[in-house]
Amino acid sequence: MKKFLFDLFPLLLFFVAYRFADIQVATAVAVIAAVLQILWMRARRQPIETMQWLTLGIIVIFGGATLWLNDPAFIKWKPTALYWLFAAALLGARLIRGQNLLKKLLGEKVSMPDHAWEKMNASWILFFLIAGALNLYVAFSGHFSEDQWVNFKVFGLMILMLVFVVIQSIWLGRHMQEGAPGNGGKAGTGSGKGAANDENY
Repeated sequence: MKKFLFDLFPLLLFFVAYRFADIQVATAVAVIAAVLQILWMRARRQPIETMQWLTLGIIVIFGGATLWLNDPAFIKWKPTALYWLFAAALLGARLIRGQNLLKKLLGEKVSMPDHAWEKMNASWILFFLIAGALNLYVAFSGHFSEDQWVNFKVFGLMILMLVFVVIQSIWLGRHMQEGAPGNGGKAGTGSGKGAANDENY
């Protein structure tokens, strides 16, 4: 829970700043919060995951473009760019290098047959692609206001992610093999949930 809240820190500050100011101020607050978050981890010599570096890069690039050009379109593209980058990484590793990144990341915690890992990898790719497309629709279709996009970005995408992780947890519990590391030799939804949450950055 601490990690989950820590990862959400810039997003929550973005929402609060938007409610008291505007999209420009909220973007500046989110960029500063993301940078300070990484600096704080570096100062405490905590390990920084690759996804955290990618998230920082995306928010600095797209947030910086919004502030520099005074155009909120860039920050509205940010969730889509991040989700599609994750999808591209998972798909690219599988097609180009023949590697399942999820298995590489979670293989020591979860034991599953190869076909289950392939289905899990494909489901995350599909989720990231759909989530990114939904963000573009809400942001640019003309059917939703900026306020509604902010609410969708902060709460809608988060709820979609949590629902997907719960479904993944149940699915993992059915496919985990007996004797998997860290689960005491028993497959169950508890261990599956923990593994799925490792992907919920």
